[in-house]
Order: sequence, then C-alpha cells, then structure tokens
Amino acid sequence: MGLESLNHNFLTGNLENLVKWARKNSIWPAQFGLACCAIEMMGTGAANFDLARFGMEVFRGSPRQSDLMIVAGRVSQKMAPVLRQVYDQMMEPKWVISMGVCASTGGMFNNYAIVQGVDQIVPVDVYAPGCPPGPETLIHSILTLRAKIYAGEITRRRGETGAGAEIELGAPEAATVTVSPALTAPGGRGSA
Repeated sequence: MGLESLNHNFLTGNLENLVKWARKNSIWPAQFGLACCAIEMMGTGAANFDLARFGMEVFRGSPRQSDLMIVAGRVSQKMAPVLRQVYDQMMEPKWVISMGVCASTGGMFNNYAIVQGVDQIVPVDVYAPGCPPGPETLIHSILTLRAKIYAGEITRRRGETGAGAEIELGAPEAATVTVSPALTAPGGRGSA
C-alpha cells in the first residue's frame, strides 16, 4: 500500500497546492466603486450575503494590502490612469473582476469620455455581467475566480503573455475640428 494510497491532506499534499489553497481562501479586495454597481458591491459585503465565509470580509482601503480589484461601474478617461496606478500598486499575485456591463464594455455610454472596456487598462480575470449585477452575480464571479486561482490557470496565462495589459496611458491626442461650409456661409445657421 504505502503512501501512494493516502489521500492528499495537509501532510501529504505538495507545497504548491497548499499555497493555491491559501490564496483562494484569503482574497482581500480593494475598494474601487465608480458608479451604481458599487452599491451592489457594498450590498454583497453586508450581512445578508456574508463575504466573510469566503475569507474576504474586509474591503481594503490601501492597494498595497489587497490582491483583488473589483472594478464596479463605468471608467472615465480621466479615471483610467488612476485605476492603472492603483492596480500597479497592488502586490503580486493580483486579480481583477470587471463588475457590470459599463466596466466590461462601456455599456450604454458609447462616447469619447468612457473607456470601452476596463480590459484596455488592466488585465481582467472574471467578468460579472448585468446592469447592475446583483450580489449573487458578484458572488458567482468570486467563486469562479477562486476556482481559477486554485487550478493555477491565471498564473499560467499571465506567465505566457506577461503580467498586465501592457498599455501605456499617454496624453490624449488633440482632436481636430472641421467646420462645415454650410455653417459659415452667409445665410447659413451660423450667420447672425
């Protein structure tokens, strides 16, 4: 029989499985609520849904103490560098959940002021669909992330492609404005 017949437990398991188990059971989320989805994220942390059972009862105020960023709501172009700075300050390994259709694709805000998907700024691990997604959807996303962490799928993916979205946020290009000749012609809408 020997040791091969024993089930894996804390004595016979390997160190990698122990580390993955500890990581999935001690996720500390950062507060990054931007719009109406943030209310649902706060509701998930309340007593009715009890995130403490997943080891993440405290939303951290400092990015250096957290390893999960839940981007809840639409991200404006002005907020994008701040989001990336907070992500860069988080310790490795770190994960991102995009909560809501506005964070994932820009949602109904298809204009120049809103980032059309937070995955252009940071690498997203799990998407939580909905407008706004309820606490049950966020909990399902957290459980999906925990399964990915324990399987080691996330670290393999980032090891192959490199960590981060590798997008540099520079100054926006100057917009060119063209004026229609009909607006400047005499008798046009632009005349007095």
